[in-house]
Amino acid sequence: MRLAYLLWPLVVLFACNADRDPTLSANDASEARTVEIVSDSLDTERLQAPDELFGELFREVQMQQLYPDGKTFVDMIPQQSARAIMEAYRAERSAQGFDLKNFVETHFDPPASPESGFTSDGSRSITDHIDALWPVLTRRAGSDEGSAGSLIVLPQDYVVPGGRFREVYYWDSYFTLLGLAAAGQDSLVRSMVTNFAYLIDELGFIPNGNRTYYLTRSQPPFFGLMVEVLAGIEGEQVYAEFLEQMEAEHAFWMRGEGEVTAARPAVNHVVLLGDSTVLNRYYDAGDRPRAESYREDVLTIRESGRDSQLVARHLRSGAESGWDFSARWFADGQNLSTIVTTDIVPPDLNALLYKLETLLAEHTELIPEKEAWQQRADRRRVAINDYLWNESSGWYEDHNWSTGEFTGYLTLAGVYPLFVEAAPEDRAVAVARRLESEFLAPGGLRTSLQQTGQQWDAPNGWPPLQWMAYAGLRHYGIDDLATSIRSRWMTNNERVYENVDKLVEKYNVEDITLEAGGGEYPVQDGFGWSNGVYLRMASEVATPPE
Repeated sequence: MRLAYLLWPLVVLFACNADRDPTLSANDASEARTVEIVSDSLDTERLQAPDELFGELFREVQMQQLYPDGKTFVDMIPQQSARAIMEAYRAERSAQGFDLKNFVETHFDPPASPESGFTSDGSRSITDHIDALWPVLTRRAGSDEGSAGSLIVLPQDYVVPGGRFREVYYWDSYFTLLGLAAAGQDSLVRSMVTNFAYLIDELGFIPNGNRTYYLTRSQPPFFGLMVEVLAGIEGEQVYAEFLEQMEAEHAFWMRGEGEVTAARPAVNHVVLLGDSTVLNRYYDAGDRPRAESYREDVLTIRESGRDSQLVARHLRSGAESGWDFSARWFADGQNLSTIVTTDIVPPDLNALLYKLETLLAEHTELIPEKEAWQQRADRRRVAINDYLWNESSGWYEDHNWSTGEFTGYLTLAGVYPLFVEAAPEDRAVAVARRLESEFLAPGGLRTSLQQTGQQWDAPNGWPPLQWMAYAGLRHYGIDDLATSIRSRWMTNNERVYENVDKLVEKYNVEDITLEAGGGEYPVQDGFGWSNGVYLRMASEVATPPE
């Protein structure tokens, strides 16, 4: 059964009617809310995130920092229904000597961590290490954690990033697929694409990851590009198979397009700019602290002194971008408390939607629809170059629609128009010039030119951005710089692997004696998109991009 029209309004209702005061701990405001579920196929608990299900218990666990990582509790596996656990909590919490951690560990199992028996072996080559990791990072179809658990069951096997990321992630998976395809793991490529199509069918969109606490947001829209990878393996008929889901993906991002006006220029992900131009922004439907980073968000909101719902939505929308967090979202370019994500029209998101529109135009068979999609793509390409290109900086920049100004923070989001071939030749050359002079570091490309301590800023380099810069430059024949980026990045990966026998989530590209650093959590190893980009870059010797 398709649940798109049933589930999405309920998700938004849960998101927007959560506790208005993020510091609330004495009362559980969610107790007063009831939502009638009209489908027998849905359990109410399946629609709710842990902060909704466990109310004041959730807040106590997170605010007391019972576990150093806020993601631990929301990934734990309840041993009973949420109702039974909350009844026990309310009965026991006032008792003398009540031990919160003991209560949690009595009623919840630790987050699932499949026993693989895998150990790193320094005698393996880096490619052999990656090939040995695919089974370790693969989760089986139908994996379930009970009706009160946060995991959303998927019908096909899937690859997780690794470390604390125990579930599939949307945009990560495109780069993982590049590596799976290079490694000949064709059946896993199909399984992953099928899972994302299933999520679109059931939910109307692809969430950040297959957890209930991600149901208010998506991530950068790479689904069309995933279909492209699968088509490269199986043939052009793949586009027809997934065309309906590609169209639904586009519709999700454009919801509200007919509602924007000069008086109300932004609705959901859609922003109206001048001359009736419409572009897109990141926008999470929720306005409460993220369940997986609850304490951190509450502290940020307190520090900001701003409206709690507004700041929470900016934080959540930053997470939808995948860049959580970066100076590009901060009003002052330094402090997370000044975050203004939903005020920004970004080049990366709009470039990806341009790519989706071009794929739809290329593979829709009906001529009127083909022409309509091509017109959409053409309008977006023009808008990207009119509104997101800064002639002064020679860069594709974030545009603050509320001020009408560029943000002034240069980041690797500026390479996306090259990656999707939306940039004119002269602008691609200008971007390349700046990449080489300011972004290129000994270990690859720095993510931004800002030093903030945030993980999506300098000195960190991230695998997806290295690949898109490399591939984008190759599209325009700027091969020497592309080759230099590829060589520096792969050498950095190899150096870290030689030292610690692992690939990690991100790398310090400036000081190549270090792994990386910055952000809300320790460096993670595994790691899906690092493995994927390394293997895809390694395959370039034999199969350079067109």
